[in-house]
Amino acid sequence: MDLLLTTILIWLSVNYNLPATVEPPSIEIIPAAEIAELRYGEGAAQSGREVFAVYIDAAHTIYLPAGWQGRTPGEVSILVHEAVHHLQNLGGEVFACPAERERLAFAAQEAWLGLFGKDLASEFDYDPTMLKFLTQCLPH
Repeated sequence: MDLLLTTILIWLSVNYNLPATVEPPSIEIIPAAEIAELRYGEGAAQSGREVFAVYIDAAHTIYLPAGWQGRTPGEVSILVHEAVHHLQNLGGEVFACPAERERLAFAAQEAWLGLFGKDLASEFDYDPTMLKFLTQCLPH
């Protein structure tokens, strides 16, 4: 895992102008229901919202779901997405809304998948409209 994470962090730093770091995030594997609650709060698991992983800024930790093995480009792309958030956090980036923070994470995830002839649509059923919705600040 250490070599994979180091490779991802270097790739992100080189390709996306994110800070280079010697401080990798911690990685924890936990039940998917707990990931949903970390992301959306108590009771989120019952809402049916699928959450693939989450990065918690204060803990400098990426939480991946039980069963994650990192053996497919799709699984590794989840780690890429969350590693972007770690580097954004270390760089002190500020965003207008949580969705804006996702823009670069999804772009990097898409690019990583592209290295293997895959994309977000085929791996996660995220079409361009869905991605636009997930990455733009919406008026209240």
